[in-house]
Amino acid sequence: MRPPRPDRAARPTSLRRSFVTPEGVDLRLELGTAGARVTAFLIDAVAIIALLVAATIVLLLLFFSAHASGLAIIWLLGCFVLRNGWFTLFEMGGRGATPGKRIMGLRVVARDGARLTGGAVIARNAMREIELFLPLTFLGQRSLEGQADAALTLFSLGWSGIFLFFPLLNRDRLRVGDLLAGTWVVRTATERLESDLAQPEVPARRVFSEAALGLYGEFELQTLETVLRSGSDAAVATVAATIRRKADLPDDGDDRGFLTEYYAALCVRLERGLLIGKRRPDKFIANAPR
Repeated sequence: MRPPRPDRAARPTSLRRSFVTPEGVDLRLELGTAGARVTAFLIDAVAIIALLVAATIVLLLLFFSAHASGLAIIWLLGCFVLRNGWFTLFEMGGRGATPGKRIMGLRVVARDGARLTGGAVIARNAMREIELFLPLTFLGQRSLEGQADAALTLFSLGWSGIFLFFPLLNRDRLRVGDLLAGTWVVRTATERLESDLAQPEVPARRVFSEAALGLYGEFELQTLETVLRSGSDAAVATVAATIRRKADLPDDGDDRGFLTEYYAALCVRLERGLLIGKRRPDKFIANAPR
């Protein structure tokens, strides 16, 4: 057995969790720290604010003579759609992460090991409105009207504070939205892939049939990548044996080489499908609109 990699060994075990994929492989993912999650949120918030400032300037130029109340309604609606659409649409993507999370090396996953669903993403982000934006927006509006007394200020800040510090009060660093949606925010593996994956121009030694490659979709491709990045020989052997059994392929004794080349071939097949408008989110869906 190979000795553990220094960078992985140095990480706190208290943040590692069992993450069993549908293939029965435990990837042992690492939860994102509170600091990394806050930083990711601030990066996204800065990007959203920058877009709002640009949109406000455009609205002022286009509707300068319009009634102020009508302009304010348009701005508030745009703000609501932008801040909710930003988190929801990015996390529904293949990477499961907003730009802020990608910069900080984080992504959202389903705690049961299945594919992250749109319903879970919507649920976790809708709760952010109740946790943070709704009370603070109400407080800001009342303050502008000069009607924000001490009691309302304390209540709004206290409400947001409870939800803000909730991840520090549970071992899985869960927001209330994560708790309801069944999600985790985890670190993205940073280890380098094998040379065959890093340099796709190297010719593969194995040729896979369409039937063998048709077993899996995008979600399984991401799982294969995580297995290869993890460096775990046991996980590689388990996944390789599962694919060989399902595809009726012989065992040549080189599990990592087999899985690396299968990953590269599956990646090419799925990308080729996207070029002609065919997308396969996971193994249970044959084709989905792009």
